Amino acid sequence: QVQVVQSGGGLVQAGGSLRLSCTSSGLDFGYYNFGWFRETQGKEREGVSCITFENAYKFYADSVRGRATISRDSANNTVYLQIDRLKPEDTGMYYCGLSHWREFCTVDSKEFKARYWGQGTQVTVAS
Repeated sequence: QVQVVQSGGGLVQAGGSLRLSCTSSGLDFGYYNFGWFRETQGKEREGVSCITFENAYKFYADSVRGRATISRDSANNTVYLQIDRLKPEDTGMYYCGLSHWREFCTVDSKEFKARYWGQGTQVTVAS
């Protein structure tokens, strides 16, 4: 049974940092790209970052480039997203998605073909 479990997030002051985790089980971790997406009320789902299955490429949305770092730990089947210098506009529900290695790793939410999603985790950045 495939499980994708997210952790991290919460309430953070502007200027602070957070790290989100996405841990998978029941599948071959090395076969999947991992993408982070966020949803804010009234807006379409926005891509934040993506890391390829072989850890060769990392992609970031313009809104977080220079502040975010995505990484993967194959020993623990976990992908991390750290965002520094948080802004109130980073507030949203963050989702981790897994796409098969044959699919694109992209921050374009329309092009990212997720086979699995995490349960979501809320991030609130207070100004």
